[in-house]
Amino acid sequence: MADHSTLVIGAGELGLAVLRSLAASDSRSSSLKVLLRPSHNPNHQALLSELKKLSVTVVYGDVANDSTDVVSDLVSGHTTVISCVGFAAGPGTQIKLARAVLAAEVRRYIPWQFGVDYDIIGRGSPQNLFDEQLDVRALLRGQSHTLWKIVSTGMFTSFLFEPAFGVVDLEAGVCRALGSWEAAVTVTSPQDIGTLTAQIAGETWASSGVVYTAGETITYRTLAAVVEKALRKEVKRELWSVEGLMKELENDPGNGTKKYRAVFAMGKGVSWPMEGTYNYEKGIPVEGVEGWLKGHLNSQ
Repeated sequence: MADHSTLVIGAGELGLAVLRSLAASDSRSSSLKVLLRPSHNPNHQALLSELKKLSVTVVYGDVANDSTDVVSDLVSGHTTVISCVGFAAGPGTQIKLARAVLAAEVRRYIPWQFGVDYDIIGRGSPQNLFDEQLDVRALLRGQSHTLWKIVSTGMFTSFLFEPAFGVVDLEAGVCRALGSWEAAVTVTSPQDIGTLTAQIAGETWASSGVVYTAGETITYRTLAAVVEKALRKEVKRELWSVEGLMKELENDPGNGTKKYRAVFAMGKGVSWPMEGTYNYEKGIPVEGVEGWLKGHLNSQ
């Protein structure tokens, strides 16, 4: 792999997990870089210090605001590009990145598709940002020069416990089901996504395609039981129906959180069996919901 260079775009929670795993990999690239936006945030210095220890070279650019041509120049010359820049970068960023990667004739690309199965959800879902993800897939499938791997991870495990999302509110002791108590959701922790993505990136690719991961696929009924066990107390259970969530979204159509709730309540493309996932087939240990929750509570 002497001529192999990898560029990770972004070093947030997921990007940093990917970089740490890539840096520790036995098959690490001869050149490992990260593309960051210039920042005056005090935390930026701590990030730069860690990246230096990991022997990661920093390249500066702004994929959200730079032109496609500028982004294409930034990614050009790298063997593998991994995008860890998510929806927070704004509409249009994902398709711009894909176009820039293809224009630069990058050999291998892992786009930001860490999440649900957009193919099954289809176009016109309550979360309009998902349509752009399908545009990215269509663009990648419509060419053959750049090999690509989409890593479908389900929801980030941590997002299940975001009070603003509303599924689990640990402080209030409330657990809510989206759609029904028997509905399931697949989750993978950001740390495990980092580990698995680095391993996928370190392999030889014979073809392009979608790879599935899962820390756990869990029903909301089981989730409530896991939360009760971890908190050692009874939690209040509330069911949020599809109809109710869609009504809420109609009354507040620009609310991104309500869009996500409605999509997950519909239950399409948001879960898959553990069997058949990359980590299951490779025998790679991953963290389930109970393990993540114990670690989270112990760190507080």
